[in-house]
Amino acid sequence: MWLLTLGTLAAGFVLLIKGADLLVDGASSIARRLGVSQLAIGLTVVAFGTSLPELSVNILASARGNTGIAIGNVVGSNIANILLILGISALIAPLSAGKGTVFKEIPFSLLAAAVLAIQANDAILDHAAQSVVSRSDALVFLCFFSVFLYYTASIATAGGEIPGEPEARERAPWKSGGMIAVGLCALVLGGDFIVRAAVTISAALGMSESVIGLTVVAVGTSLPELATSAMAAYRGNSDIAVGNVVGSNIFNIFFILGVSGCIRPLPFTQANNLDLAVTMAASMFLFLSMFTGKARRIDRWEGALFVAMYAAYVAWLVLGVG
Repeated sequence: MWLLTLGTLAAGFVLLIKGADLLVDGASSIARRLGVSQLAIGLTVVAFGTSLPELSVNILASARGNTGIAIGNVVGSNIANILLILGISALIAPLSAGKGTVFKEIPFSLLAAAVLAIQANDAILDHAAQSVVSRSDALVFLCFFSVFLYYTASIATAGGEIPGEPEARERAPWKSGGMIAVGLCALVLGGDFIVRAAVTISAALGMSESVIGLTVVAVGTSLPELATSAMAAYRGNSDIAVGNVVGSNIFNIFFILGVSGCIRPLPFTQANNLDLAVTMAASMFLFLSMFTGKARRIDRWEGALFVAMYAAYVAWLVLGVG
């Protein structure tokens, strides 16, 4: 049973990552053919593509009523993005960030976590019988997401290119369309495999679906961000590494939870508040790290600290909650 379940989980992650890659490649090719700038493609299509695995898993989990996985996947991915992915990337090379990333995008990602904390805590703030991310809450998230899209569009129209960002290739329309279709199919199938495997694993280990979502599923769906940020750090394009993670965190809460909550209201437990507090603390640590040592840079020692903090969090989660 375990061999089959782990094999299904691994196959799901492979399908998710390859599907996202194909869809982004095909969509970028069509956008380039339509005359969209490389900067606009990078800030929209590519940024959206790195969050497609989380979106696929969350849509399927919400539709099937596995809401613990949906909440855990987003919150866990945001924690892993900062502490694990930026930590590993900073160990490869110190990560510098632009002023816009430090003073606009990182605070916006912290705002996203704060808005989630407010919208999801009905029992504490309104003395309701149950805390839930309702459909109205989800629509508020999507409104915030539209503001973020406006911000990214304003950057794109300002001109310029992203240093080190590979240029989108133009392909024949039929080939680009085929890549998008195959990518979507792979995303749906991969998400289905992961949700099924996660439910099986949580039942077998006696853990909640939320814990599995916060750990196994979250790290697996964050692999595209890890690959993008680690390679950007290796090539010296550190602003891409930081911007990719921060943008993904904003996408995860405002867009992915927004879509998931519209499909089915998502129950929010008191235990989720602790994980959300870790998310906010990680965002604050990221912001503060930009002012220690050399300005607007995550040094290697801070990267090591981020990774150690993530290891401690996972250990506490598994041993304390599981």
